[in-house]
Amino acid sequence: MSAPKGNQYYLIRSKNGREKKYTPEGLVEVANEYFQWCIDNPLMEEVIQKRKINRDEEVIEKYYLSKMRAFSIEGFCNYAQIVINTFKNYEESDDFLTVTTRIREIIDKQQFEGAASGFLNANIIARKLGLADKQE
Repeated sequence: MSAPKGNQYYLIRSKNGREKKYTPEGLVEVANEYFQWCIDNPLMEEVIQKRKINRDEEVIEKYYLSKMRAFSIEGFCNYAQIVINTFKNYEESDDFLTVTTRIREIIDKQQFEGAASGFLNANIIARKLGLADKQE
């Protein structure tokens, strides 16, 4: 049975939309957890190297190099179990504006410093941050 035509049932609702998954404080907390997770779980590169022991003998060594894991909005949203559009909606909310701005600033700073120091690919990060040198 459908609602009668001309009804105004929508006027009795107490709020629009569903509850937000995070409060501003909760979003800060999960962001700090994500940043720490990235630091604690660097990317690992497997390196295989031949090394001469003497003129006739070689040894093959295998080892791992830890590589800096770049912070990203996509990675953060995945960690927080929200979609990017939800993060964008948080950015538009006055309650979350300072939190989301701070999260973006931390991510941009880490990406820039990682690229500037050679730990991250500078070309990829420059494009991601909109720093590409455009020539016509």
